[in-house]
Amino acid sequence: MSNRSIRMVIILGVISILSILAIQLFWIQKNIRFQEENIELQQRQDSISTKQFNDNVTVALKNVAVEIQRINKQPGDLYGNVRQLTSSYFTVELQDTVMPYLLETLLKKEFYHQNVEQDFQYGIYDCYLDSIIYGNYIRFVDDSTFISDLGNDGAKLNPALQLKLNSDAHYFTVFFPSIGNTGLRELPNKVTPWYYLFAIILFVLVFFAFAISVILRQKKLSEIKNDFINNMTHELKTPIATIRISSETLLNLDQQKDEGEKLQRYAGIIYKENKRLEQQVERVLNIAKLDKHEIKLKLETFCIHEIIEEAKENFQFNQLEEQGGEITLDLRAADHLVNADIVHVTNVINNLLDNAVKYCDKIPHIVITTRNVKNRILVSVKDNGKGISRENIKYIFDKFYRVPTGNVHDVKGYGLGLYYVKTIVEQLDGTVSVKSVLGKGTEFVISLPAIKE
Repeated sequence: MSNRSIRMVIILGVISILSILAIQLFWIQKNIRFQEENIELQQRQDSISTKQFNDNVTVALKNVAVEIQRINKQPGDLYGNVRQLTSSYFTVELQDTVMPYLLETLLKKEFYHQNVEQDFQYGIYDCYLDSIIYGNYIRFVDDSTFISDLGNDGAKLNPALQLKLNSDAHYFTVFFPSIGNTGLRELPNKVTPWYYLFAIILFVLVFFAFAISVILRQKKLSEIKNDFINNMTHELKTPIATIRISSETLLNLDQQKDEGEKLQRYAGIIYKENKRLEQQVERVLNIAKLDKHEIKLKLETFCIHEIIEEAKENFQFNQLEEQGGEITLDLRAADHLVNADIVHVTNVINNLLDNAVKYCDKIPHIVITTRNVKNRILVSVKDNGKGISRENIKYIFDKFYRVPTGNVHDVKGYGLGLYYVKTIVEQLDGTVSVKSVLGKGTEFVISLPAIKE
């Protein structure tokens, strides 16, 4: 996918997200206005219902007080004797004797006439001590009747209590348990729609970010694979071209003349380039086998110092002799036996040395050091090459990854060497780490289990 296509995907995605958010914001605001209108209407209705209920209760209690005063033949002004302390609690001052049976009967009658269909609890208080003397709970049932929790004989008193009620002045209270103190039902939470909107925004943003990361990752992988194909094509074209030219030269040699020396030389070139071509193909096939887990390690015990010394001789003779470079060995590990695959360990050492030579822009100087740490052997390959920047060092073990060199393509390779090193070392229960300073060099350290001699 091209950069232009990715930009278009991002732009269209942002437009889609903004459209979704705009629609959600519109509906949430409309929903909030609808809720506010309902709440305002509900408050008006509750206010009207509450006022009507309070008026009905006040009229009923006023009538009860008048009737008690009439029965007791006690003249007096009853103005302001009914007071509402809360939305559910009323007091009635009489300064007179209040009989429970009479009070209960009058309350039921008046509440029925005023359409007060609620459970209530009344209490008779001593005016002087301000303490309750008698009380009862009255339940309202569906057939518009009131039933006492004490039964039919609830208001019948013993002689001592009857005497006290006859001798003192009293007032009574009425409490409605089912009436709330506010007179309003639970109001809906206004912030709930915003939580819903924030949840949608979070989900959409996370999904969008994940989709963009996948696209960018796939784009990067595509670029790496394209680089691999280009590098592989150039790597294969060189030996193929050399073999073709050498073959044409052999075909054009005059068989009558003594051309033995030229035959020997061109045949050697063909053999060498064919071997190189075979190694390159084998390297790619080995990586494919690694991905499919088809490589079977042949474990055996051997001295890793011998492998290092042999690799040093090969590189010193074949690659470093013309450049004037050198490989220095500092093999200090006392326990240098390992149980591993000798072929793959040899390839690992050779890959590290090959990188140290290829990525050096001066006369190569490589130091290979071994040492023991606990029950492991550490092999360090340190060079004086170009080094790796901090931005690139975390990717160097990825398959097909090569450190960018801009427009300069002076280093050949597929980006498979370090991936191969890391995969093989980890399969041998080892680890590989890297330290690098840009412009000064790089050090790779391999850790493998050591066997005590």
